[in-house]
Amino acid sequence: MAERPADLVWTRAAPEDADGAGPWIEIAFGPGELVHLRETSDPDTVVTTTAEKWEAFARGVVAGEFDHFAEVPTRTAEPGPRAPRR
Repeated sequence: MAERPADLVWTRAAPEDADGAGPWIEIAFGPGELVHLRETSDPDTVVTTTAEKWEAFARGVVAGEFDHFAEVPTRTAEPGPRAPRR
């Protein structure tokens, strides 16, 4: 396994109003056209890929190619107060 540079600058992908430590994904662009990804809950486990593959993935996200992985449940109205039983 290639050694990871110690001076990487990690950028957290979290909503602006997010509180707490996550877990969130973090990304760092390193030397040699390498891109490093990790989770805040497990910062010692890092996935490394090339900038070319990262850009292809990012284009796919923008194009909606991965939307089926992010199915958001439809919110339903909460039931109102029940009528008393007779």
